[in-house]
Amino acid sequence: MTVRITPPVHPGEYLREELLEPLGLTSYALAARLGVPRTRIERLVREETGVTPDTALRLGRFFSMTPEFWINMQGLYDLTIAEAAAAEALRAIEPIVLPAA
Repeated sequence: MTVRITPPVHPGEYLREELLEPLGLTSYALAARLGVPRTRIERLVREETGVTPDTALRLGRFFSMTPEFWINMQGLYDLTIAEAAAAEALRAIEPIVLPAA
């Protein structure tokens, strides 16, 4: 059984509440430091878009974190949302039992 945090935490929420606000950084300032368009960070912190591999690399470098942290957070968020949306269809699927090796 898989245990998931619900509601899932969007990477933009984490970025906004755990990093930008405590550090007093704006989306604009972070975007400038990362060398990306300000709209990329603004849309991320508003939870309108997700973390791309490029953004994960840049956030990881800037915050001295791994890019995998950001990609895994995005993947878990996406998977949790998809699982909730497909819950009824998933329950209707009968799993196959694989033979023992």
